[in-house]
Amino acid sequence: MAAPDELFCWEGDWGLPSVSTECLVVLAYAQFAGAPLKLRKICNPWRSPSGSLPALRTNQKETLSRPSDIIIHLRKQKYNADYDLSAKEGADSLAFISLLEEKLMPALIYTFWIEPKNYVEVTRRWYAEHMMFPLNFFLPGRMQNRQLEKLRLLRGDQNLEAGEELEKELYRDAAECMNLLSQRLGSQKFFFGDSPSSLDAFVFGHLAPVLKWKLPNGKLQQHLKNLDNLTDFCTNILLLYFPRDGPAENCGQKAAPQPDGGDFDNVPNKRRKQFLSALFAFGAMLSYALLTGMVSIQHANQEALEEPPDLEHIGSHDHEEEGDG
Repeated sequence: MAAPDELFCWEGDWGLPSVSTECLVVLAYAQFAGAPLKLRKICNPWRSPSGSLPALRTNQKETLSRPSDIIIHLRKQKYNADYDLSAKEGADSLAFISLLEEKLMPALIYTFWIEPKNYVEVTRRWYAEHMMFPLNFFLPGRMQNRQLEKLRLLRGDQNLEAGEELEKELYRDAAECMNLLSQRLGSQKFFFGDSPSSLDAFVFGHLAPVLKWKLPNGKLQQHLKNLDNLTDFCTNILLLYFPRDGPAENCGQKAAPQPDGGDFDNVPNKRRKQFLSALFAFGAMLSYALLTGMVSIQHANQEALEEPPDLEHIGSHDHEEEGDG
């Protein structure tokens, strides 16, 4: 029997199985379709096979990162949540998924990654607290820059800048999108009846973070909470398909050891463990100092031995490590 595919996702929090919209889409679809995936929840994207999250490593050693590509792969493996949809329902599903990407996703990026209070007090803090040192110093900022580039791409404006006018426009589009979704769902349990489909996975992935994240600027969240059927929709999926997903354990320096954590967790000698921990911490601190230029190594003739290693090289090395959930 072939080994199951491995799915690497961001860790969860606030009662969500993952804090990431893209990860939630894939997780929900896999649950709806009954796909037997080996799940690894991590807080360091460099430990995924693609260097980003989500990432699916198939049993043929192929790596997929985009939710749509992962879903297509699962369908080819006969795990199809859209099997019972009619041609019209399939077309409607594609139309609403496009609407989510065009109208709702830009507002989500702005809400979590651009809006100053939300980013500083919640988004950046969460990722910094859950990442290992020294990644927590620079990776959240790098992720924010990528999200801003994605927003500019979605809006078709490379000179797009944050501001009150942009916020109003994005939130207006998002509210209209949620209103249309609410009208389409009506009093049904799922968008096409009693069984969930890929559209349900995409809607859940986009709306659940809005509903559950604790944000100081919650304009989008307040509008969603006024749409009772969409709120109930997200809550019911969490109860039915993710009943055991509570607040996440910290996967940074304070993370509890996992059963398959490697030889380090099986060292019987406590002092040896403490020594290895101190050695690892010192190495991480020295690496960070070298990366940032705080420390330089020189010959006796004051010439530098070499340039600090670039981040891309370190990232590629980190990819080789297996991500423990």
